[in-house]
This record gives sequence, structure tokens and C-alpha cells, in this order.
Amino acid sequence: MIRRHLIDALATALARSGVEPLPATIEIGRPARPEHGDWSSNVALVCARAAGRNPRDLAGELVEHISADPPAHLRTVEVAGPGFVNFHLDDGWLHDVLRQVVGDGVDGYARSDVGAGTTVNVEFVSANPTGPLHVGGGRWAAYGDSLCNILARCGFVPHREYYLNDRGRQMDAFAESLVARKQGTEPPEDGYHGDYIREWAAEMPDGADALEWGYARARRDVAESLARLGVTFDTWSSERALVSSGAVAATLETLEGRGATYCADGAVWLRIADAAHEEAPRGGDRVLVRSNGEPTYLLPDIAYHADKLARGFDLLIDVWGADHHGHVEPLATGVGALGHRREQLEIVLGQLVTVMRGGTEAKISKRAGNVVLLDDLVDLVGPDAARMTFLLQSLGSRQTIDLDVVAAQSMENPVFYVQYAHARICSLMATAAERGVARPPLDEVALELLADPRELEVLRTLHALGDVLSEAARERAPHKLTTWARQLAGAFHGFYHDCPVLRSDIDPARAAARLWLTEAARIGLVIALDLLGVTAPERMESLEAGAPAGET
Repeated sequence: MIRRHLIDALATALARSGVEPLPATIEIGRPARPEHGDWSSNVALVCARAAGRNPRDLAGELVEHISADPPAHLRTVEVAGPGFVNFHLDDGWLHDVLRQVVGDGVDGYARSDVGAGTTVNVEFVSANPTGPLHVGGGRWAAYGDSLCNILARCGFVPHREYYLNDRGRQMDAFAESLVARKQGTEPPEDGYHGDYIREWAAEMPDGADALEWGYARARRDVAESLARLGVTFDTWSSERALVSSGAVAATLETLEGRGATYCADGAVWLRIADAAHEEAPRGGDRVLVRSNGEPTYLLPDIAYHADKLARGFDLLIDVWGADHHGHVEPLATGVGALGHRREQLEIVLGQLVTVMRGGTEAKISKRAGNVVLLDDLVDLVGPDAARMTFLLQSLGSRQTIDLDVVAAQSMENPVFYVQYAHARICSLMATAAERGVARPPLDEVALELLADPRELEVLRTLHALGDVLSEAARERAPHKLTTWARQLAGAFHGFYHDCPVLRSDIDPARAAARLWLTEAARIGLVIALDLLGVTAPERMESLEAGAPAGET
């Protein structure tokens, strides 16, 4: 709300200064350095050239107009640098933040409608159904599921989908590997050699169709591993079902009818390099149908995305491994050639994960050779630590997971650090209840007593949540919410140590204000952890047992 008031004040000041036309958007943000104020805008720099004005002079006029009719909570407004307008506010605006957090609660605070009901199909993980999930798949699972949570809170309507690449040579090799192990022989050279193949082959009934049985077994294993991480899907789509439905053949016919293909060397090609070039293969063009009549993986993928759009989704987001980067443009070209808008398709590329233990790369799987399985990681550190660890960094950056840190129940563990902040809050509230200390109604509490820098930092961080969520949704970046959760946890830990709540020498009015601040912090942590898919524990007995520090 305070941002809206400041933007309105800037718009009014621009109009009074004769700036025409007014900018479509007035940017205002938080300065990196506290001495530069609570908020700052570069609007004078943006408008100066069009207005034929010196930026600093224009900023001075804006400051003069705003000072003559200041918005609520404005203490001072000043010109800084080449033409920035910096706002210094009284602490009352942060007390309003507390009232809003508590009033809106877990269900309502930091919600937005930036998605405006846009339906989004988010396809993620989509590993071949030929074996257990590795940790890379777990990273994409945590990312995709948390992204959907964030999108939903920001007004989108997300749909979680898993695409089963259940046809082609990899499935045949998988079945042949099961049969070989069942017979006590070695799998084919291009087959699957992990110990899980031995396990599954031993489970497979005599006379079973290895392909169908193995397919069902792999799919069940994947679903169970994902469920341990708290991830479920609305739809499991099958490539071979798509082919058998005739959708792939129909897609090829449509592409041919639109002049998007040509034949060369006995194969059918998709035009990519130049829509008007001769019918001969050129750099960038891709084969849709091989000379033997078999479609490549590209044609079913185009048909699959056309199917998703036909189901009525406004936007498609695919989460792929970085090794598929060369598939992005051909797919987009094919989908566009069918008459769909390019901006309806987004591809997010995720980097792989390296797991370390004791300073060396870990080989913790007993079932899949050198591959670290998702189940192995969850067994070692638990689903909360696994999931939040996956979300600490941008999906586009290669991730190294140090098991010694993630498994440690200490403040050096970022997952523990955030969860323990919530547990501390619950411990504080329980202690208050045991002592008969109740929070008065919020409208009877003197929130102006919250003036310590530690207290105000908690409130500043809480205020940022709405912007963080909108940015995380817009940029498809759940790690921004993880960063925010760590910041709020840090702010609360600092408050907890420096601002006692229940100590006997604390004035009851101040204690009441701090109890409400604690409740606001709890609400923020619950929102963030829920969106990240991580539990908010009420107790964590492995650290600082007993009464809250400084509260006796």
C-alpha cells in the first residue's frame, strides 16, 4: 500500500511539473543502502529527456511538489545523485505492514492477481520410464512443484504434467535388459546395467511381458519417489498413446499442408534455417520422419505440445535438462508452424546436481552404479532438507549438494536455519501460554513501541514478500522465495536474541507488541515454507533444548 501511495505522489508531482505524457509505469524500489531512504525512484531520470529537462532539476521539482502535499508516513523526500528521488518514512508504515500481515493471515497475505487467471501447463521431470529417478530429476521435481505453488498464489491456474517417453529404442533396451537379467545373462551393450535391473528382474513374474511389466514397475517407482518429495501430478501423458491416437500423423499432415516440411534423402524434414530455401537439408533443419518411416522424437513432441494447447492451456512451461537445449528451437518452430504463438511456449533448462560427502563426490547408490538416486538422498537427509536444498539456487546454475552440511542439524544448514526460526516462534508462543501471557487484541496494542532496528528489519522483510512472489512467478524463479525465507529467518533470529519478549523486566505493552511481531513472522514463514513444499515444524529438539534464550 505504501508503494502505491508513493507512486501516486510521484505521478501527481510529474503532472504538476508539466511532464507529458506521463510514463506508463513509475518504478520505485528499495535502495541497497539504508541511508538512501526506505524507497527510491529513478522516474526523473526516465522522464527528463522527453521533457527536455535536466534530470536533477526535474527531481528537485518533484521533491518540492511532494513535500507540499506529503503522503502518509513520509518524513522527508530528497534528491540524490544524478536525479534519484529518495523517500525517508517514519516507522508507522512498517507497523501498518504488521497489521496487514496479521489481518490477511496465511491464506491472504502476499497474494496477487498478476496471473489474471492464466492457465499454465507445467511439464516437469518427464524422465524415461526405464529406472529410478536420479537427483537431477528430484531437483526438477522440487522446482516444478514449487513453481506451480507460487504461480497459483499469484493468480495463475497451474496444471502439473508428466510426459512419459514410453516408446522407442530406450524402452526396447530396457525390456531386453530385464529379460537378460531374468535369464542370468548380461544386458545388451546399449541396455541398462544398474543393480535395480537385477532387483526388478527378480520381481518380474515368469512369462510376463517384459516391456509392459517393466514399464508399469518403473512408473510406479518414479511416482513413489516423487510422492516422498511431496510431488504429485494432475496428468501423466503417454507418448505411445499419443502416437496410437493418430495425433502424431495428423500433426505431420498439418505441417506438410502449411509448407513447413520438405522431403530429402528419403526423410521428411522440418524447415528451420530458412522457410524459403530449396528442398535440401541445411544447417538447423531437423528430421521429422526417418527414411525408414519412423518418426524422430521431435515429431511426437510437436504433436504433444499441440495437444496441450488444444486442451485449452494459455501457456506451456517445460522444465528440461540442459542437455536438451538444442531441442528448444526446433520444437518452438514446429509449434509455431501449426499456427500457435511462440510466446505460448517457455522452456526452462535445468543444470545437473553433484553430490559431495567428506570433500569428495559421493557414490551413495547401491542400485544404479555411479548415479545418485533421489531415494538415496531422501533416505539420508529427509524430504524437507532434500527439497529445500534443491531450491537454494537458480535451476540454471549447476548445483553441488554437500551431504555433510545438508544432514547436519545446525545453524550452518540453511534448511535447518529456516525451519528452526518457525520452531523458535512456536516455542516462544508455548512459553507465553504456559505463563498465562495472552496477546491483547491487535488494535489495542501500542505498535509504535516497535522501534528497535531488529524489529523493523523483520517488518521490512515481511513487506517484501509480495514483490518477491510476483518476481518469482514472473521470472519462473522459486529460489528467490527460498532466499527470502532465509532472510526472514535471519531477521527473526536476530530479533529473538536482541529483543526479549517474555523476560520479567520487559514492559507488558512492549511484550504485547513483540508477541504480535512474532506472530507476523510466523505467518510469513508458514507461507514461504508451504509454497516451497517444506514443513514448518513446531519443535526441533536437536538444538537449544529448554526455555528460549534470554526469556527466563
